[in-house]
Amino acid sequence: MLEGLKARAQGLGRAVRSAGKRSRTLTRLYSTLIGQRERAYLELGRLRSRESIDPARMIWIFGSGRSGSTWLRSMMGELDDAGVWEEPMVGRLFGEFYSRAQKDNLRSADFVMGDPIRRGWIRSIRNFVLDGALYSNPRLRSGEYLVIKEPNGSVGAPLIMEALPESRMILLVRDPRDVVASVLDAATEGGWLYESREGKTTASRKTHRRPNAFVRERANVYRRGVESAWRAYDAHEGPKVLVRYEDLRADTMNEMRRIYAVLGIAVEDEDLRRAVEKHSWENVPDREKGRGKFYRRGTSGGWKEDLTPRQVEVVEKTTASLLERFYPEP
Repeated sequence: MLEGLKARAQGLGRAVRSAGKRSRTLTRLYSTLIGQRERAYLELGRLRSRESIDPARMIWIFGSGRSGSTWLRSMMGELDDAGVWEEPMVGRLFGEFYSRAQKDNLRSADFVMGDPIRRGWIRSIRNFVLDGALYSNPRLRSGEYLVIKEPNGSVGAPLIMEALPESRMILLVRDPRDVVASVLDAATEGGWLYESREGKTTASRKTHRRPNAFVRERANVYRRGVESAWRAYDAHEGPKVLVRYEDLRADTMNEMRRIYAVLGIAVEDEDLRRAVEKHSWENVPDREKGRGKFYRRGTSGGWKEDLTPRQVEVVEKTTASLLERFYPEP
């Protein structure tokens, strides 16, 4: 960016000198570009004066989409000493590539993510994430926490947590049947996901022509992401907390207190209460919630009405181990 501004400013400088006083427009544009360049240099210097964002003050939210991650990060980001990094997808960037690598490649020191050179590329992931966080959140003050909503990058959670072992981690889970029902509703014609992509995506076409195939696909996405996040959670030795959407919905205030206590973060009860109240389901405008909307139900167990018996069978078979782990039959 700086080099581009500099080149444009130099080019305009030559044009201004050749045009003399005849071109006031060029002169003003040249001055504007010079000002932009100077401000960019000042911002770069300010960023460079900070080595990085403290990884111990990063709070990662992993799990799956449509699990209440937007709601949770909204409440946590409401507090004065916290910023939000909204779905950087860094987990997907590294996790997808690594998970698809051939075994022969993984055994090779020539492969960029080969096991023999793991120490080097894990350090590179760490630097990549910390630099990205710093430049994406330049106004985050020293000592503040950074809440990172990354459910759709959960496939890379094991790598991220290995690279940032001092970070805090939240594993947020929701009944996979409710998750799949929510995505199915969103991707159906008239739903917010369908409309946001103008109804042209493969997923949206599947909901119309082959809804059961779409359900199977989404159940597999859920399984893959939550299994990866669970492996990361199980291995992580830093502060971590397991949160079920159903518990968060049933008793939000006490569950939020528990989250902060387990993560070892001090928070004023009154501040927490204000954040919970502001982002409560009751305070979502009626026009923004309901079938087809981003805020759909705000309850648990809706899958019993939304999915066919065959679709329920598909989800339960695909996610059986996770249902047993997080939602065992009474």
